[in-house]
Amino acid sequence: MTPPPTDGTARLAKCFHALADNVERVVKGKRDTIELALTCLFAEGHLLVEDVPGTGKTTLARCLAASIEADFARVQFTPDLLPSDITGVTVYRQNTGEFEFLPGPVFANIVLGDEINRASPKTQSALLEVMEERRVTADGTTHPVPRPFMVLATQNSVDMGGTYPLPEAQLDRFLMRITVGYPDHASEVAVLKETGADPESLTPVATAQEIAELIALAAAEVQVADALYDYIVRVVTATRAVPDVRLGASPRGSVALLRAVRVRAASQSRPYAFPEDVKALAGPVLAHRLILTPEAELSGRSGADVIEEVLATVELNSGARL
Repeated sequence: MTPPPTDGTARLAKCFHALADNVERVVKGKRDTIELALTCLFAEGHLLVEDVPGTGKTTLARCLAASIEADFARVQFTPDLLPSDITGVTVYRQNTGEFEFLPGPVFANIVLGDEINRASPKTQSALLEVMEERRVTADGTTHPVPRPFMVLATQNSVDMGGTYPLPEAQLDRFLMRITVGYPDHASEVAVLKETGADPESLTPVATAQEIAELIALAAAEVQVADALYDYIVRVVTATRAVPDVRLGASPRGSVALLRAVRVRAASQSRPYAFPEDVKALAGPVLAHRLILTPEAELSGRSGADVIEEVLATVELNSGARL
């Protein structure tokens, strides 16, 4: 007998699909992509959207922010951007004789880092602490950022002149890396017919406080069987043993996958997770964490290819119960 949804999972599923419907009013024909972005939000992770120009990366981020009544900040990453332009700066007030910290744009619930790879590595590194620990340390003083907190970054997969590839340590801090892709024919026709639709036309359907509560509910109310914990770890461990992989996914990848799996189950009103949740999310959560050998990259292999092969070979422990 299928267990009924809990109050928490039912609430999360209702909010999840209301947000998806709202975003889809502008971002046409990309329901799967929208739901991945929302899964990342409710797992309180960070999202990297990578694709060619003009496919709606920034629009997706703006629509997500417009659908939530929360603090939103946008940073256009450029080569001359400084770390303090993101985190904030301490200034001396002559009238009081004291130093005061002026928070930067990172002190928001949703932070859009547009074309993040156009800033220098020094500036990119300003996000390392806040993405992992959700706080900023300036002049020896720690300043927490508001919760929920999500960095949503975009970058183009072409036009790489004058860009700086994200270091592995920063890529690993993104819970997911996804692509938007081109719309199908019917969706592109719909885009042309509704050229007036933009993120500013959307009204919020949830508040930051509500999202924070649902993030806690997903973690607390979705049950994960011991067999599924074992399966997640064996999938992640398998990425470290593939000959074409120089560096496999770390334990942070296991934790990220578990958080995303819980949210996917809750978004479907289920108080328990399935192996299918792991299979659906392993690619977006783990592929960008793998470093392939030079030979594998030259042959056209990708992290997504490796994850697909791992999922095909690693099976759920037949002796364990879900």
